[in-house]
Amino acid sequence: MKPRTAEEFLVAAKEAMAGEKGWTFNVRGSEKLVLQGEENAAVYKATVRRAMAEPRALHSTGTIYTKGMGKPEEIFVVGDTGYVKEGGSGGAWKHGSLTDPEIANKVEDPVAVLDAFEGYAEDGGAGGGISFIKTAGQVELQVRVSSATLPAVRELAVVKKARRELNPTLEKLRAAGVTAPESRIAVERVMESVVLDASTYRIKAHTFRFAFSIPYGGQSIRYSYDVTESNEGTFEGTITLPAGVK
Repeated sequence: MKPRTAEEFLVAAKEAMAGEKGWTFNVRGSEKLVLQGEENAAVYKATVRRAMAEPRALHSTGTIYTKGMGKPEEIFVVGDTGYVKEGGSGGAWKHGSLTDPEIANKVEDPVAVLDAFEGYAEDGGAGGGISFIKTAGQVELQVRVSSATLPAVRELAVVKKARRELNPTLEKLRAAGVTAPESRIAVERVMESVVLDASTYRIKAHTFRFAFSIPYGGQSIRYSYDVTESNEGTFEGTITLPAGVK
């Protein structure tokens, strides 16, 4: 029987993705902080290889670009531990649990997004749960939160995910003298979607984007985030940690 509800599409997608040894994804992302027209931005490009066997294994190689300069970044995930190295061959490896926001924010795992969407279905979303849109050849599952004060939607799972990404920037802003309480921070939007092939139910793409407005000195600072992961096909290799990484 073909899936009909969002929950049934998620089950079908999990089965379809598990039917291959692994997958390769192309990742493109950006973060922007804007105040009075002045913009600080970072762009991220990476290739993620995700094995489907247990325990979970993932390898990402990419580059973070800021002010025209690129910094290499390499990430491994084995089980519930993430390993991160920035700066190429001269960089040092850091590792930690995926429950550590500093590590979790570095990991882009499009396959694990299916688990997140199952949580969104239980969460009920922002009054509407998961919506899905069928078009020629694909099905898009989507969760969306429209304009609201942060306290009004902070307990929604997709907003918690966005806040996890926001928090490191917010801590830096606090240190720089931005004192607006959370009650005055506005959610401009939060949107996450997974696009599935309508025939195979395999993930075609995953997108997560949001924007927050933070009051400061009679104006506002806008923090935005946008990442898209596109399925580039199957991955037949193996993923193992480099020698000396613990």
